[in-house]
Amino acid sequence: MFRDREAALAEGLPEIAAPLTFVQASAHVDSEYPLRPRPGEPWFGSGRDPGEAHPALTRTLHAEQHFEYHRPLVVGDILTWQVIPGRSWAKQGRRGGELVFTDFVVEFRDADGKLVITSRSVSVETSTSPRSS
Repeated sequence: MFRDREAALAEGLPEIAAPLTFVQASAHVDSEYPLRPRPGEPWFGSGRDPGEAHPALTRTLHAEQHFEYHRPLVVGDILTWQVIPGRSWAKQGRRGGELVFTDFVVEFRDADGKLVITSRSVSVETSTSPRSS
């Protein structure tokens, strides 16, 4: 159902299903996404060369990613997204220092405004740079 239209139709879908983590590609069109390459500026993402450290991300790690599907995403769907403030919490790290966890919730809706996918990611920020410990 992800590559074969007949298989998708046999599963009751109107078209081929998008890969399960496809909505994560939305980060590449988000002008505020910190790892998005920008012409004329140093790139902070991964690549052949290490690039430079992003000042806002030197103590931040991606901890979790969850996708909740309210219906299958299929070829031809046009989605909009909205970031919903998530919760934050802290705990003491094993090596000392506080770890601050933050939820980022993104709701993806179809052209009719119906919820298709809810994405939840968790980041963790250390109180000190890993290089200094």
